[in-house]
Amino acid sequence: MRGGVDGLVLFGSTGEFVHFDISDRAHVISLTSKRARVPVLVNVSHSSIEGTLSLAESALSAEVAGLLVMPPYFYRYTDAQILAFYERFAEVAARRTNLFLYNLPFFTNPLSYSVIEQLLVSGLYAGIKDSSGDRDLMNQLKHLHVAKPFTWFVGSESLYLEARSYGADGIISGVAGAVPELIVALERATSAPAMQHADRLNRLLNEFVDWVDKFPATIAIKQAAVVRGWKLDHCAFRFDETTNAEMKAFRSWFEKWLPRTLAECPEPVAARA
Repeated sequence: MRGGVDGLVLFGSTGEFVHFDISDRAHVISLTSKRARVPVLVNVSHSSIEGTLSLAESALSAEVAGLLVMPPYFYRYTDAQILAFYERFAEVAARRTNLFLYNLPFFTNPLSYSVIEQLLVSGLYAGIKDSSGDRDLMNQLKHLHVAKPFTWFVGSESLYLEARSYGADGIISGVAGAVPELIVALERATSAPAMQHADRLNRLLNEFVDWVDKFPATIAIKQAAVVRGWKLDHCAFRFDETTNAEMKAFRSWFEKWLPRTLAECPEPVAARA
């Protein structure tokens, strides 16, 4: 929050929600909603409709700003089955808070444009976080966003600047978990607009993303947070010597990259307040 972010997201993919049971997730939702000074969105995705609804009830009782929902993960489902899942979820949660589709095909069932269009046009869902990195889908969302306005969050840092030029409303960023100042500065430069500065910031962001792509998901972001003083230096399991050497190289690179990146980021409003 001192980095100037506009909101927080709990238990997205960078938040490693798959490692936590329902009771742990409910506990963190309760704690964060009491302490956050910015709006909080919660990913309530689960492998079953029952688990998703249980997490949603915890989040709704904490009065969060909205819920993110992936299709049920691990097993494969058809478009018709995914559509029925989202309609069933909306029967319970719609009109109680804002609902957002969460498209992350790398780790779960993809959301086809047909399903996305039906759910957004229906008004049951307020918007989408699209983390697919799919340019074709981005172009389809661009036209739908004009025809039927909805809240469009980008989830892929490499496409963020391009998507913002197409009308996307903002980004929900994993990188912001370690370097919020960069994402905040890029958003401010894009909104100004100050596109030369935005291009410089975007190049720095893509340097970081290139490192992220060398590791399993979240590893580089967590290691960057450790370099900045985060105390929980742990992974889901021990890595081999090659990966450990690559992580050491990343940390060395990050220590040099961070000062020149922060020098490009003006002090956020939240930090001055």
